[in-house]
Amino acid sequence: MEKNIINEAFLQEVETLQMLIKNNVAGLFGGNHQSKTYGSSCEFADYRDYMAGDDVTKIDWNALARFDKLYLKLYLDERQMHTRIYIDASRSMAYGSAEKAEQALRIAATVAYLSVSEMDKVSIYVIREGQVHDVILGMVGKEAYYSTINRLNDISFDGDSYISNALLPENVGYGDGMSVIISDFLTDNNYEDAIDHLVGKRRHAFCVQVLSKEELNPMTRGRVHFFDSENATKTYKKNIDRDIAKAYKVALAYVKDRISGYCAARGADYMLVSAEDSMGKVFFENMVDMGVLK
Repeated sequence: MEKNIINEAFLQEVETLQMLIKNNVAGLFGGNHQSKTYGSSCEFADYRDYMAGDDVTKIDWNALARFDKLYLKLYLDERQMHTRIYIDASRSMAYGSAEKAEQALRIAATVAYLSVSEMDKVSIYVIREGQVHDVILGMVGKEAYYSTINRLNDISFDGDSYISNALLPENVGYGDGMSVIISDFLTDNNYEDAIDHLVGKRRHAFCVQVLSKEELNPMTRGRVHFFDSENATKTYKKNIDRDIAKAYKVALAYVKDRISGYCAARGADYMLVSAEDSMGKVFFENMVDMGVLK
């Protein structure tokens, strides 16, 4: 993308959001983090404050000398969860002034940060046409996050996305974490099989539908020349009157009900996000209300 959406100011906002969530919510991604433990492997993960009863052999004495405070070294557990994030990179996600695409990148970056803060491994992919393309693989810890997350700025949005065709052949892991699909889901293409595939692999499937303000509440009236966002060769000329606007709202409700109902029937989570929503609203309000954050 031309804009650097994932920049220092955004990352500072995400850090603040994570602290707010940490101070107000008992645990993150409740389906997977009922009891987070750390292992005794030799791979260092992070620090936390020492608490009475902790293993004193894991105290960092160098940190004590430097900060005059007890910190405990944490090491990765072999049963570490793996958050996999799939971004729909189709042309329709760049609709208008690309607010949807930018919002998709912000959501992906925030989910990734919350996951690495919980010591999960994170991989981020894009879905383009009928294939999954790697963006970041096996990211662990905040140092890796800060050094690689800006790769999201290089994602381009063009063409179509066939979500099920892309995901079904992939190794999505089995019962080891959350799979997040970020898309507008404004397509006739099959995405249901992808949800079934993830649920069948005992993963916590989470579909995030991102729509622009204009898509949620269109104000266009009169004679309009439309271009298909997925197929540039298709155009439509239509006189947008009250009846057409009403029909559009009915169709949009069907699209939202289709994906939300399908997720609910299969134990997957679904969230509708406006491209203009702040990350605080998306994560601290919506996801807590849904129970994704507990």
